[in-house]
Amino acid sequence: MSNDLDTVFAALADPTRRAILAMLLEDDMAVTDVAEPFEMSLAAISKHLVILTKAGLISQEKRGRVKWCKLEPDALRTASVWMQGFGQFEPVNLDAFERFLEAELPAADDP
Repeated sequence: MSNDLDTVFAALADPTRRAILAMLLEDDMAVTDVAEPFEMSLAAISKHLVILTKAGLISQEKRGRVKWCKLEPDALRTASVWMQGFGQFEPVNLDAFERFLEAELPAADDP
């Protein structure tokens, strides 16, 4: 699972790929439609799509002469579940922690 998470997070690290995923939240899109809002070549967009596909974040399917992209939420769900594990801890109240340390530990200048 760690390799899968590494691949997903590496794919999500790029702002172009995150923008593509956001676009695909709306609906499946043809590759040419995905490429339209970006100021880069179709070949560059295709490389981003390959990375997203290898990470399992999207799937690509040929319908007639057009290649379509579809969001695959399971890979995102796995990453989300992993990240939620860190949300189980209460936020640390640093002021209260500092007061606790002052009360429990002897002052540095005490013998």
